[in-house]
Amino acid sequence: MSKIIVTKLTEKEITDRKIKSWPIWSKEISRFSWTYDSDEECQILEGEFRVETAEGIFEVKAGDFVVFKKGLECVWDITKPVRKHYNFPE
Repeated sequence: MSKIIVTKLTEKEITDRKIKSWPIWSKEISRFSWTYDSDEECQILEGEFRVETAEGIFEVKAGDFVVFKKGLECVWDITKPVRKHYNFPE
């Protein structure tokens, strides 16, 4: 199973999951390493970035729904400032 999953959700799925009530995180253009110590779900509101992993490079942009799995080690390369809703599912 991949440690990063990039998909699109319908507006109904976004509403049903109450994503718009999740906190918002934002970050300017930058490049940094990150390791996930728990699963994280994100709905990308604005921006574009690449996530470089041992599995390859994943392109992410506004409108994408991304799941980062626990244990993922990666490098974020933000090319357009990012705003996202995020959640740590149990």
